Formats: sequence, structure tokens, C-alpha cells
Amino acid sequence: MRSTGVIDVDTSDGGDGGDVDKEAIRECVWDDLEESGVARFPFPPHGRIPNFAGASEAADRLAEQPEWEAATTIKANPDAPQLPVRRRALREGKTVYMAVPRLRDEECFLKLDPDELEDYDAATTVSGSSKHGEQVGPDEIDRVDLIVSGSVAITDDGGRIGKGEGYSDLEYAVLRELGLVDDSTPVATTIHERQLIDEPVAIGRHDVAMDLVVTPERVRRHDDSDQPSGIDWSLLTAERLEEIPVLRALRDR
Repeated sequence: MRSTGVIDVDTSDGGDGGDVDKEAIRECVWDDLEESGVARFPFPPHGRIPNFAGASEAADRLAEQPEWEAATTIKANPDAPQLPVRRRALREGKTVYMAVPRLRDEECFLKLDPDELEDYDAATTVSGSSKHGEQVGPDEIDRVDLIVSGSVAITDDGGRIGKGEGYSDLEYAVLRELGLVDDSTPVATTIHERQLIDEPVAIGRHDVAMDLVVTPERVRRHDDSDQPSGIDWSLLTAERLEEIPVLRALRDR
């Protein structure tokens, strides 16, 4: 697996066609970020969307893109490396939506309205968003102009590897089912160069591809990304349906 550093991945347990197992990639990227000194608080980077040196510079580069400039409403992940993205969005007058952890409540999104908030720095942290944000249900969400996702690794063709829980893809699918995003809605991520890989990875039909991959040094575009059209109900277990009220509501519509 290529990145800015040299990372060796055991491909013996890969999928069909020699695809590298996602978990093997996660472990290698987490190890590399830690060993290279690129990882930033919170530590360790393992088991999470890893924070990295240059996250603010990547956010600045994202803010130079036309997709960002045109957006008035952004759906963002709550993780540490995208904190500069969320703060910049509010300071530029953009509304930010963040999902409630694990979509566990009926009102499953937090709305951060820059006109209603006094302390943008506090409101954009993981703990502060639930305190300062307005918890809203799916029918109260505005149409989303840009999605910003956190990533563990990104492939050459814009395939995303998250931390393995599947909630980021599920949040996109929910918004798609509600008609709040479509094929024209750009999806971006900010990462370090060391998180770029060139090994083939088995990407599922439910996985959301990245249209813009932004590092502190550059922007990579993947304008031909094929996005999921909605929720793949065949992949959802009875347990997950029971845990997530919005899924039950959408299924019963």
C-alpha cells in the first residue's frame, strides 16, 4: 500500500481479485500516523477518524473550492480532524448539521445555526454540539449543499475507508431517502497525504465515494463518483433497525 510513508499490508486475506481487507488498511494507516508523528490529539489514532498535523490547512484548502463557496448548508462529521471545517463554516455564515451519535434519537441531527450561536468554538466540539446545537428531526432538515466526511484512508479513485461502523454511509443514505441530497451533492473529505493509498479495496454499493479529497498540500477530484441511491435495506439487521428510530420511520412510510 502506497502513501507518503512506506506501509506494508498483508494481502493474503484480501477479497476477490486481490482486494486488500479494509481492516488491514485501517490498522496500517493508524500505525503509520502514530509512528510517523503525524497523528494529533486525541490519542491513540486507532479506532477513530484520526486527527492529523495540517488539519487546519486542509480545511483552508477546502474553503477555497467552488463547492464550498456555493454551499450555504453543510452536513459534517463530528470528529476532531474536521473541527476546523465546522468552525470555518459557521464563521462564514453556513448552517452545519451533525448527526446525533449512532442516530440513536428520533430527532437524529443537530443543527448549528450561525445566527443563533454565540460561541462557535464551543458549539463545534463533539460535546458542545449537543449542548449548543438544536436537535431536529429528519423533516426539519434543510437541503444539504455539501457533505464533509472524516476518513481513515482514501483510495486512488476516491473510495473511502472509515473506522468500520458504517454510520457515515448510513447518514448519507438517510438524507438521500429524504430527498435532501442527490447525485449532484458533492461529498468531500479532509485527510493527510499519508492516508492516501493505491491498493485495490473492495468498495460496496452502499459506500459513499469522495468527490473531493483535500489534503494540506492539494485537492484531488473524482467527478465521476457513483453514489448510493438510498438505503440498502438488505444490509440492515433487525438489531440496527431497532436501535435507529429514523430507519423504522422510513421503512414504515
